[in-house]
This record gives sequence, structure tokens and C-alpha cells, in this order.
Amino acid sequence: MASTVISPTINSSSRTASSSFVKNYAYSPRRHSTSLSSTIFGTRIRARTASRAGPVNRSLSMGFKCLASSSSVLPSALLFDCDGVLVDTEKDGHRISFNDTFAERELGVTWDVDLYGELLKIGGGKERMTAYFNKTGWPEKAPKSEDERKEFIASLHKRKTELFMALIEKQLLPLRPGVAKLIDQALGKGVKVAVCSTSSEKAVSAIVSCLLGPERAEKIKIFAGDVVPRKKPDPAIYTLAATTLGVEPSSCVVVEDSAIGLQAAKAAGMKCIITKSGYTAEENFVNADAVFDCIGDPPEERFDLLFCGSLLEKQYVS
Repeated sequence: MASTVISPTINSSSRTASSSFVKNYAYSPRRHSTSLSSTIFGTRIRARTASRAGPVNRSLSMGFKCLASSSSVLPSALLFDCDGVLVDTEKDGHRISFNDTFAERELGVTWDVDLYGELLKIGGGKERMTAYFNKTGWPEKAPKSEDERKEFIASLHKRKTELFMALIEKQLLPLRPGVAKLIDQALGKGVKVAVCSTSSEKAVSAIVSCLLGPERAEKIKIFAGDVVPRKKPDPAIYTLAATTLGVEPSSCVVVEDSAIGLQAAKAAGMKCIITKSGYTAEENFVNADAVFDCIGDPPEERFDLLFCGSLLEKQYVS
């Protein structure tokens, strides 16, 4: 399938544009560019098709609003990743909590910003620590046997989760723009909402409860941590979510921020929107159904629930 790239050029008379045009424009699967004119706010649109192997224009227009207002299709379920999607937690949340845990145990280990970015390619905190120690050498205070090392890693991760939850409970890390809005739209329309994450269930529950509030939290299903034996990029967690929620994977839309999350969602047979985060901005999202810098709140809204529904019919990349 080719990805359709929408590169809006906004006239000075308007900084936002409704994308009701999205339902009606025609394009050819051959690689070439076609200029389209929309009478909505005098916006001129360029739509280009590109094969998966070819280059894709991924520039973001800060004022561009992608609202498929004419669509009547809604997802059966809206599934969110947690870290980097609900909250940009990695650099100043999880990384700090890992380092504080290492310091408490006097392990002589510190993960700097760049190193942690590389480690994020490994899904799951316990898996991340294990891979790091296997590559660089285990700390002197670590046990020698494999079983004892698993317990050691589990104890580190438990403490790291406690420290991370303390950060969340203090609300030192805010929700990303547009998250609460999109969840409210989904819940208001009867669309099932879930959070699917490789982080521990306690950490994810703390984020959902503390930052989204108890009223929303009681309506959101959480799939996290070791609920599946294989973590992202394996699709197991998204497959489990669809099965548990009683919906077809093809009717689900996932919001992710990373390449491994995208891979998991697509392998599960779901549509996937990328909202880039601090650590993932330069990752390859060529297989995404849409790519934005964030969900966004008005007046800087990037997309809404109806746009999510429109993806069940076509594929867009912004």
C-alpha cells in the first residue's frame, strides 16, 4: 500500500484548515505529485503518493488541522501507548527513576540522555536493564546465577517503578497536548479506550489515574507490563486488547510514538497514528497511517476522533 502525503500550504488568511477535503480528493498510485485546490479557507493542498521504499515528505505544519468532519465511521476502539504518547515520560521520568535506583543500590551506573534513547529501542524496563548489563558487564553487586539475576532485575525495576510513581503523583510531568480531548471524544461517542504499554501496570495506572482523573480512569482498560509474554515490537499486547475488548483489530486505531510501537500495531492488523515524542522524532515511520508532532488542543489541534475513523478507509501522512 502506498502512503499518501498531505503537505498543506496555508494562506495568510487562515492558520488552520478543515480536512473535509480528505474524503473527496483523488490520487493515482503511481509516484507523482498532484496539486489540489480547496475552497475551504482558501487553502491549497498538495497530495503526493509514495511507495514504501521511496522518500516521504514528513514536514509538519504547526497550524494544520486534520478533521475529517464528513466521516461517519468511528473506530471500535482507540488504543494508546503510554510513555511518549499520554505523557513525554522517558527523559525526565523513567530515565531519572532508573538512575536514582542505580544510585541507591550503588551500582556505579548512569544512563545519560543519548544512551537512554538507544536503550528505548528495547521494549520493557526489565528487558532494557538485562540487555544493557549483558552488553556492558554486570555490576559487582549483582548475583552470578541467571535465576538470581532475574530476581535482581525485578527488584531494581520494582524500586524504579516506586520512584517513577512518586513523580507522577506529584504531577511534575503533564499530559501531552490533546490527549484528554481525544479520550473525551472517544468516550463520549461510545468508542472503547485502552492503554497498551510495555511499562509496569502500576506505573501506567498511576499515569491514567493521576493525570486523566478517576472519572476517565474507570472507563479506560489498561494492558501493561508482563500481561503478555512478548513485548513490543511483538503485536501480542494489541492482539490481547482487541480480544479482551471484543473488537476486530481492523476496526482499531492505535496512537503510538515509536517505531517499535508502530511495528506492533501494524503486525496486529490495526491502523496507527504516530505522535512524535522527544526521543522518537527521527525514527522511521514510513508504515504509519498518519504522522503528527502531537494530537493538539484547539486552536493548535492536529486531528480529532473523526479523523481517526477516516483512517479505517484511507491512509494519510502529514
